Amino acid sequence: MRLLIVGPMGGQISAATKIALDQGAKVAHVDTIEQATAALRAGRGADLLMVDARLDIAALIAANEAEHIVAPVVAAGVGVDPTLAARAIRAGAREFISLPPDAELIGAILAAVACDQTTVIAEDPAMRQVISLADQTASSDASILITGESGVGKEVMARYVHQKSKRKAGPFIAINCAAIPENLLESELFGHEKNAFTGAVARRIGKFEEADGGTLLLDEISEMELRLQSKLLRALQERVIDRVGGTKPVPVNIRVVATSNRDLAQAVRDGEFREDLLFRLNVVNLRIPPLRERRNDIAALAAHFVAKYAKANGRSQLRLNEEALQQLLAHPWRGNVRELENTMHRAVLLASGPDIGPEAIRTPDGAPVGTRGHDLAARAADAADAARALVGRTVSEVEQDLILETLSHCLGNRTHAAMILGISIRTLRNKLKAYSDAGVAVPPPPNGQAFDAA
Repeated sequence: MRLLIVGPMGGQISAATKIALDQGAKVAHVDTIEQATAALRAGRGADLLMVDARLDIAALIAANEAEHIVAPVVAAGVGVDPTLAARAIRAGAREFISLPPDAELIGAILAAVACDQTTVIAEDPAMRQVISLADQTASSDASILITGESGVGKEVMARYVHQKSKRKAGPFIAINCAAIPENLLESELFGHEKNAFTGAVARRIGKFEEADGGTLLLDEISEMELRLQSKLLRALQERVIDRVGGTKPVPVNIRVVATSNRDLAQAVRDGEFREDLLFRLNVVNLRIPPLRERRNDIAALAAHFVAKYAKANGRSQLRLNEEALQQLLAHPWRGNVRELENTMHRAVLLASGPDIGPEAIRTPDGAPVGTRGHDLAARAADAADAARALVGRTVSEVEQDLILETLSHCLGNRTHAAMILGISIRTLRNKLKAYSDAGVAVPPPPNGQAFDAA
């Protein structure tokens, strides 16, 4: 855990630093929000920012977002000041800590940031085989490719590998290749020099350098364009990178883990992915089975999520009853572990007593999670209605409707829509641009963002 303390914090810096160090965190300190962004830009990364509540937290978060730097913020202020705390939360802080700092509270916040990042629950033999292979290969520096459907827990597995490796004391840096526009991804990965392009107001250290001594996760590697794949291949082979606008190579010491929910061998055949890069990344392959192929994990995962969200919502002693558990076991879980977690979060909130029954196991729209037989019958009826509606329409018209309806279902999130449609984010963006140019209304990204967060 890397903690960056920002501001004087009413003279309580030493006490907060000592508590964080005792909790196992690596602590750095800067005086101003400008210095904080500069430190993060320079590659001195942080997993959490503890910021003096008297500083302009909103400006700090905005400056970081402009640099595509993601780090949660907690505010700290002397004494109990509800007005100051409310202002900090409205500005974007996750929590407010009263100073002098309480060791137990800081420990809980640090633990919450790291919560579930490396917890892999494996009761099913299929998943235990994956864990065994991860344990066997984690101590090496071999590149690892983690594959599986969306929501199976690929990033959690990547963090597990990092914690089991000899690099666990180093940073774990993740970048989602599908979430960053192509024209920015090179700079995000390799960094840039000042004035390398319009808007490059200062040198920026990329993810490769930030991960030096640790592990770099390239999430959804299949979405990287071919030109960047060539540069990535050189970095993996020679262990040097070139900053955008740089004049000399920069050596890096990292272990690369990549993930994909697509068939990369097929992407190679389609000319969308370099075969030599696939060989370089796929030294070890960890295929995480979908939840429907490891049903023995469902009960353990459900219990884990119930305990997690019961604690977060101050509801102790909650547990699933047998009828609810059978309902979970009968569900197909197309969204895998992510869908199960969201379902259990809702169940904790909806439960009216100490037992979580079937009435609390609901879909996002409030409908009960149906049995497998009910789902099949409903889907068959829907399919028959849809087939009748397709008669007389062109393939391109049907494709456009499918893409736009899926995008609306995902609330404009391009990354999630591409996953559901089984196409690359690049293909989706190209089609949406064509629709927009033709005057077709296209759902905007969430929160008005120019691109989706992972």
